[in-house]
Amino acid sequence: MDEDFADFARERQQQLYRTAYLLSGNRDRAQDLVQSTLVALLRSWNRVREAANPDAYARTVLIRVFLTERRRLRREAEVQALALSRAPSDTSAQDGSADLRLTILQALRALPPKPRAMVILRYWEDLTVEQTAAVLGCSEGNVKSQCSRSLEKLRTLLGDRFAELATH
Repeated sequence: MDEDFADFARERQQQLYRTAYLLSGNRDRAQDLVQSTLVALLRSWNRVREAANPDAYARTVLIRVFLTERRRLRREAEVQALALSRAPSDTSAQDGSADLRLTILQALRALPPKPRAMVILRYWEDLTVEQTAAVLGCSEGNVKSQCSRSLEKLRTLLGDRFAELATH
């Protein structure tokens, strides 16, 4: 393996993991997403190395791996539901005693994958609207409108806890 790539992966693995965890809400899936991202980055290492911003390139690959995985899982769930001739049961009920972090993750999971990625990139990764649009391959206006709608949905889902988050 290329020593430059090994250094790149070592230096960015933790940041990629944090983003993947926020996207997926699951430690194992986050690790899988990071592994898949690193494999994709290794395959295109020459392009990554020559990119103007290798970090942005890596984030873009991570988001695309996540969205592809979500589509695959959705298709598998549809096939399984059809085979069982019934809709999947809702297992998202919680006892209300979850801490703030779990509450946030649940609220994030309520967002569709791409708007969720936008919120995470804008507000957890502190990317600008322009950078977020570049990572996701969409317009800046789309980022602004989707983030606005997503934040409104999070306000509704989190209620009083949303104000608590704004102060952190």
